[in-house]
Amino acid sequence: MQPLKESAQKVQARLQQLGYDNQVVELPDSTRTAAEAAQAIGCEVAQIAKSIIFRRKTTDKPVLVVASGTNRIDEKLLAQWMQEKPGKADADFVREKTGFVIGGVSPVGHLEPIETWIDEDLLRFEVIWAAAGHPNAVFSLTPKQLVQMTNGEVARIASRP
Repeated sequence: MQPLKESAQKVQARLQQLGYDNQVVELPDSTRTAAEAAQAIGCEVAQIAKSIIFRRKTTDKPVLVVASGTNRIDEKLLAQWMQEKPGKADADFVREKTGFVIGGVSPVGHLEPIETWIDEDLLRFEVIWAAAGHPNAVFSLTPKQLVQMTNGEVARIASRP
């Protein structure tokens, strides 16, 4: 078996530091989008926990939103929870604040603690899948683990298709 890429190893190490035995796996096909990830894993698109970074305009701090793969983040709902309109985060901001590239942003293992909001729709699944630091790396976890690992707030932040 090939060793994990450096960014995926970082996520695996962080999971272990947090006391979890979840295993990061690298897939031969891209998992950059929720649909690609679901196809590569063999699960429903809704089971993909997609990580999207926004920025707080007042502090320029990153905000992580983890949403079900079929849902679209509703920025108006997110703004209500954040108590300010979320700003867009470009690729440079995402890499600078998380250490990951877009398409590989993991819910854990960032360069610094990040305010996290979790789509309540993810809680309906027994198992979900999240990116693990690289566009081809993922790990499975339970919604409860996601909340614990990220210290995230569960909220209605997305509109369903």
